[in-house]
Amino acid sequence: MFFSQKNGGESNMSKQLLLLCLFSLMIMGSIQAELSAPFALKCEYRVNPEGIDTFAPRFSWKLDSQDRAQAQSAWRILVASSEEKLANNEGDLWDSGIVRSDNAIQVMYGGVPLQSFQKCWWKVCVQDQDGKEGEWSESAFWSMGVLGEQDWAGAKWMGMPKGEEESAEQLALNDSFWIWHSEGSPQIEAPIGSCFFRAHFTLPNEKINQAALMLSVDNSAVIFVNGEKIGKWTTYHSAGTFPIQNALVPGINTLCIEAENAGGNPNPAGMIALIQIETASGTILNRSTDASWKSSYNREPGWEKSSFDDSHWKTAQVLGKNGCEPWPIALIAEDRTLPARMMRREFEVESPLKRAVVSFSGLGLSELYLNGEKVGDHVLSPGLTQYNKRIFYVTHDVTGDLREGKNALGLWLGNGRYFAPRISDPTKTETFGLPEARLVLRLEYENGSVATVVTDANWRVTDQGPIRKNNEYDGETYDARMELPGWDMPGFDDSSWQQAQELEGERGALSAQMMEPIRVVRYVYPKAIANPAPGKYIYDMGQNMVGWVRMKVEGPQGAVVKQRFAEVVKDDGTLYLDNIRGAKVTNEYYLKGKGEEVWEPRFTYFGFRYVEITGYPGVPALDDIVGCVVHDDMETAGHFRCSNDLVNRIVSNISWGVRGNYRSFPTDCPQRDERQAWLGDRSAESQGETYLFDVAALYAKWVCDMEDAQRETGSVSDVSPAYWPLYNDGVTWPSSFIIIPGMLYRQYGDASVMARHYDGMKKWITHMSGYIKDGIMPRDTYGDWCVPPEEQHLIHSQDPARKTSGDFIGTAYFIHDLRCMEQYASLLGKEQDCTQFKAQADRMTEAFNRTFYSSDQGFYVNGTETSCVLPLAFGLVPEAARSSLFSHLVTSIMDKGQGHLSTGLIGGQWLMRALTQGGRPDVAWTLASQSSYPSWGYMVKKDATTIWELWNGDTADPAMNSHNHVMLVGDLNIWLYENVAGIRAAAPGFKKIIMDPVMPEGLTFAEASYNSIYGQIFSRWDKTDNEIRWRVGIPANTSAKLLLPAGDPSVIIESGTPAKVAKGLHFLETDGQKCTFDAGSGWYEFAISQ
Repeated sequence: MFFSQKNGGESNMSKQLLLLCLFSLMIMGSIQAELSAPFALKCEYRVNPEGIDTFAPRFSWKLDSQDRAQAQSAWRILVASSEEKLANNEGDLWDSGIVRSDNAIQVMYGGVPLQSFQKCWWKVCVQDQDGKEGEWSESAFWSMGVLGEQDWAGAKWMGMPKGEEESAEQLALNDSFWIWHSEGSPQIEAPIGSCFFRAHFTLPNEKINQAALMLSVDNSAVIFVNGEKIGKWTTYHSAGTFPIQNALVPGINTLCIEAENAGGNPNPAGMIALIQIETASGTILNRSTDASWKSSYNREPGWEKSSFDDSHWKTAQVLGKNGCEPWPIALIAEDRTLPARMMRREFEVESPLKRAVVSFSGLGLSELYLNGEKVGDHVLSPGLTQYNKRIFYVTHDVTGDLREGKNALGLWLGNGRYFAPRISDPTKTETFGLPEARLVLRLEYENGSVATVVTDANWRVTDQGPIRKNNEYDGETYDARMELPGWDMPGFDDSSWQQAQELEGERGALSAQMMEPIRVVRYVYPKAIANPAPGKYIYDMGQNMVGWVRMKVEGPQGAVVKQRFAEVVKDDGTLYLDNIRGAKVTNEYYLKGKGEEVWEPRFTYFGFRYVEITGYPGVPALDDIVGCVVHDDMETAGHFRCSNDLVNRIVSNISWGVRGNYRSFPTDCPQRDERQAWLGDRSAESQGETYLFDVAALYAKWVCDMEDAQRETGSVSDVSPAYWPLYNDGVTWPSSFIIIPGMLYRQYGDASVMARHYDGMKKWITHMSGYIKDGIMPRDTYGDWCVPPEEQHLIHSQDPARKTSGDFIGTAYFIHDLRCMEQYASLLGKEQDCTQFKAQADRMTEAFNRTFYSSDQGFYVNGTETSCVLPLAFGLVPEAARSSLFSHLVTSIMDKGQGHLSTGLIGGQWLMRALTQGGRPDVAWTLASQSSYPSWGYMVKKDATTIWELWNGDTADPAMNSHNHVMLVGDLNIWLYENVAGIRAAAPGFKKIIMDPVMPEGLTFAEASYNSIYGQIFSRWDKTDNEIRWRVGIPANTSAKLLLPAGDPSVIIESGTPAKVAKGLHFLETDGQKCTFDAGSGWYEFAISQ
């Protein structure tokens, strides 16, 4: 129509087109300005969680917009008892009404009281900053768990009361003797130093099926067989087992042992050992310590060789049989194994069924099957807890898994930590009971009736299934010949099984597992396979990982394939196992001989890069195994990369190390006979983990573990749950109980953890305050753990100049704890406590500076880097002394250390930020990018794919030398995200953000994203000789303060527009070095002329 007009019509057409364009732009602008419907709905940090047990769940959601400076001004939540009611906008459980608030996190349910097993559907809509109401979110749901004892419907803790039986090896060791050199009474006192032992034994010219040495010693022993070093053992609390088959020869063999009595003064010394050999004919040969052994206090050349003449050595002195004073009975560590229990129960289901939900706890570990199919995808479940205080149960909706008529439940029960993998080695370990289960299956029918199936005497149980052994340290033995096909299906003949029995025990309260379960989260495929010895194959996974391998194999019935796991290999290509200590890390699989068999373990896991396969029928192929990566299945939270490849590899190592040490709580290591939740490793470092994974629920649970393990006195164990009950009353390790709740509030806006555990934290403060003398806290157990030692074979430095005094560390940390408690008390409205904590901290700060600071020298105590870092990080330094102290720190690093750090676990958790806050991010960058010893980059150069326990992990004593540890990460990851990328929380939960990147020389770009609880924050800067470009993403419903590296705002352009007039930005100030802007949500592109 328009094109048919002429002259004036053309003018009218132009006007109409202009009006149409303006209208379109207005519409587009209106659309762009709108907030999206809320998305990423979560309840208690989880998407659609089943079986929670909090009576007032908390909700969160995220928002998005294509325009800038968009925010929420109000919200409305509907909660309904059915999906249909929610679709009709009927909130029969809760209609919040319009709530004027910009908060989108930690929003607490406020509706009618909730009931056990109840399923709730919910959705949310919001209004934008102009009051315009948006669309409803998609629906989400949660279900309630078992809220009261009566709702377990009479379910009992059922299992099999059969415990472990002493093995033939243990019985033989019980008949062996403690021995030592013939002089004096060594069971009372013996000289400090080494004692050398030799014994000979003869083997027939017959194939050896297996051979092992079992040994216990006070204090340590190095073992040689026929001159070959076999290994080292360092405790008398249990007996270590060492395979020696490959070192044996037909005829005469020689066993040589160097045993060391350690200590400052003469003290008891002894050794007990047993060699047990099984020949191909089935003959068992034993050779134990007795009066036939020879001993000497003198080290002679070649003493460990078979050819050495020991005729001049003395006969060893027999001190008594296993169990004699002063030593406890030496138990072989491997004896902490049980066959897995299998439980089953058949039941009837009527029709029509409306809903079925099962809640259960299987201790220590369990897997539930229903009609032949596994329920859920959890592994190593349920999560670990302080079992005498709290036990987790899990819940699944199984409506779709049931059928009308007969159904069957099957339950695997493994040992886990409930039936502890060790009792006394390497230290006292708590054990809680035999494997057992409690379960309730609730059947809701369309007619409104309800039926339950519970664990009771109607269940059957056996330990004659295929899992013959399971131990988290030692591995799993699976005999496929003993499989019971159909055991978890209706109609299986279980007449040979026993009736399940109710077990007695001291158990804690049943509690819903509120964090994500452990799952197989990814797969790693081997990079290479080697054959260093006949019949021995070594797979290289290319990555130090945590989990297990899935194996496929085909061969004759009864063939045994063994898997062993290690982090590194020796020069000859075989596994290096010394740093695994007493863990056996061995799986055994007995073939059933019916075509291709595929197997993976259920109730054990390993930390490894290399897998040794022996006994494989034929030659294994590269694709015959695949690595299953296993950890708590938390969402990935962020990424970081930069122009420095070495730093990128360090970042990868950190991520792999952190993920590998999530096992229901943060562990120290995943491979040796430890795997404990040491508190001190994560106090400040935990903040860095929030940028890698969504750890909120995991760390909230871990703080609960700490209080569950707390003694009535207030004492907190250094390990929590206190499987290793180490109540040393040092300050630094238990300080995680105080520090982590503040981290959760800062990073996630979650004040509930500090509120829930406030009384426990205050109790610890009160308890520890009793140790204070003249304002100084003298309690410290571990010092600045693992500073780089002066010699690379050492674990701990012996140089006093490298050590920071314990009373200094204890006092500094305790003042920091008091400042944390002062803040918590203020937030929680406990003003009297706030005043008291502040006054105590003020008094101790004055005493701290009076006692430890030297104005003449300009530093504290002996001037170690940690003694500089802690006062700076904790705000303890008098203003007049800050400059000289900081200068001393920088000089120590750059001059004395030649650009290397010298902090251990304690100082390292604050070092990088202290340097940056003091104005020397260049020094922090030097440390981050360093590649020579000691540094994170040194580990990379030595082919590490995770972070080591020790800076000298390639050369140190294997007694404490994990190649997958988190503690030495320190605050490096925090620094990379918060300082290099410039993403920091300015308000709890990143509702307000500070973005202030540092741009070290030598780095041309850095990029990071962080998926905060409000949404994704993004920062990428690129630097050339004449320009800096910075791309920033700020989530909807948040704002940021941006500090740009320019003294003059006129040189800053944003998306082609001067930044001072760009939409969404408000210029605040310049200090001559940086310009500060307030920024609303959205994406920004800055260009800064240099």
